[in-house]
Amino acid sequence: MTTQPLGARGPIGQAAFKLDYPMSLGVYDSYPEAQKAVDYLSDNGFPVQHVLIVGTDLKQVERVTGRLTRGRVAMGGALSGAWLGAFVGLVFSLFEDGNSFARIISTVIFGAIFGLVWALVGYSLTRGQRDFTSVSQVVATRYEVLTEHKFVTQGRELLTTMDPMKAAQAQVAEAQARAYAEAQAARDAAPATPPAEGQH
Repeated sequence: MTTQPLGARGPIGQAAFKLDYPMSLGVYDSYPEAQKAVDYLSDNGFPVQHVLIVGTDLKQVERVTGRLTRGRVAMGGALSGAWLGAFVGLVFSLFEDGNSFARIISTVIFGAIFGLVWALVGYSLTRGQRDFTSVSQVVATRYEVLTEHKFVTQGRELLTTMDPMKAAQAQVAEAQARAYAEAQAARDAAPATPPAEGQH
């Protein structure tokens, strides 16, 4: 399977993310499950160019990777500065005659010192409010497979053959939700019963 990111300036633009009267084919707990469903549809001749996988209930997950100390901050700043110094020294050495190696070494040392000082200053400004390192990403809790209304019956029938038990459970849940909604609507529409005579 090939995934190609499309932006507003892509060859198709925003039109790639729009469907005519989209309807749900199924809701899945993970992206691999939704991908498997779309792959099954594709293998069975369904026009998957009319399908969207939509991540819903977005949440941000942050994984703490370690404790942040002054020493680690200094080491990271020095290494980053050294790499930058090496790059600058290499560029300068291309346009200057003489001892290129000495030029590169001097810029590496200067970059390491600059990076170390800069990192420590930045760390001091946080005043210990974030003494840990982490990585974060936004993930979806559920993934819904949508298609255009004119293909929804075909798609649901195919997915029923893919996992009959899950399809039956989904139909039962949908019927229960529909019955509950109808009961609520009937209850809301029923007129209030007037009090009997003699009751106040």
